[in-house]
Amino acid sequence: MARNRLFPVVQLCLAGLCLSSLQGTIARADSTPNKGAQVYCFMRTNGNDHNVSWEASYALIKRQKSGVFKTSPEHAAVMITEAVVNDPGTFPECGRYLGDLFKTKELKGSLPENRPVGGSTSSPSSTSYGDQRYSY
Repeated sequence: MARNRLFPVVQLCLAGLCLSSLQGTIARADSTPNKGAQVYCFMRTNGNDHNVSWEASYALIKRQKSGVFKTSPEHAAVMITEAVVNDPGTFPECGRYLGDLFKTKELKGSLPENRPVGGSTSSPSSTSYGDQRYSY
């Protein structure tokens, strides 16, 4: 009889452990964009250019992500932007650098060499990370 009363208690304890573990996973997942934004913004405000700052923050975001699928460069840029916009007080000087995360190659002045001339009906939607899209 005591065994039947103990079973629900054990189930509740196990459920509590699973829930606390899940909450820890969710908290780590939510802090990944903030860490990426901290790295990107810290490096930019201390004089580093976009490419160096981006590579460092994107590497951190990719390593923090668990699971089979990795974060694409486009998604990482959005994650950094959302972190800065959601808490601008934490990243006071970073707003001016966010546009660099979304500039296209054409705006930067470096066109791909194999781009067709004229007659193309499709508009290039490649961001500065388009070439890297699946290279992670």
